[in-house]
Amino acid sequence: MSDGTGSLACVGVGMTLGAHIGPRARAHIEQADVVFVAVSDPLVELWVQGMNPDVRSLQPFYGEGKPRTDTYREMVEAMLVEVKAGKRVCGAFYGHPGVFAVVPHRAVALAREAGHEAVMEAAVSAEDCLYADLGIDPGTVGCQHFEASQFMFYRRVIDTSAFLVLWQVGVAGDPSLKRFSQDAALLDILVDLLQTQYPARHEVIVYEAATLPQALPRVHRLPLEALPGAALTLASTLVVPPCTPLIPNTEVQARVLSLVRGA
Repeated sequence: MSDGTGSLACVGVGMTLGAHIGPRARAHIEQADVVFVAVSDPLVELWVQGMNPDVRSLQPFYGEGKPRTDTYREMVEAMLVEVKAGKRVCGAFYGHPGVFAVVPHRAVALAREAGHEAVMEAAVSAEDCLYADLGIDPGTVGCQHFEASQFMFYRRVIDTSAFLVLWQVGVAGDPSLKRFSQDAALLDILVDLLQTQYPARHEVIVYEAATLPQALPRVHRLPLEALPGAALTLASTLVVPPCTPLIPNTEVQARVLSLVRGA
């Protein structure tokens, strides 16, 4: 039970129901006075409810037409109210609580600022599943990761000899942060931007990690130019494989060889 000082632990349950949760995350959920849960599937939420008698869903804070910035602020406030009341609070989030997750980062930071103990436990993320499901080793040619809207709104230097991974592509280009579904016109802009670096027929991959043990990950391969017509969700990630080879840095290689030979 709580010792009255109030604490916060933000943990991840991984991507696939029951398969990815670690013992430390499970212990935080089981030992908390109150658990706030934000997961991608109602079955996962029910599973978390079986670990603690006081589990409260954060999903009702979302609303059609409601800016996600407001939703995130309200979620953080709900958690911190209980922390400040002296309770041992756990926030359980799908995937990794620190990957594309505003609420856990903000809640932990604010709890610490207020003098409370606050921790974040690492977990299996969608990125981890992506490497396994698509057979990509980031150490082979490298990977560059961006949130899709940020990639559109800011100038980024892209290396077309490495993998490009764009997260939350289903709502790419939405400046209002209110949308929960794709907009083909906004995706046209993203495709036009990518086509300055990649051929129109270059094969890309729409990826979604599996959330249930009996389910398979979604792996949809299609030409870049067809992306606006693809069915995308909030969970969709766009993977753009390399379209150019690695270019040797002959000057650096020569310097290294000269040192090796002279050793």
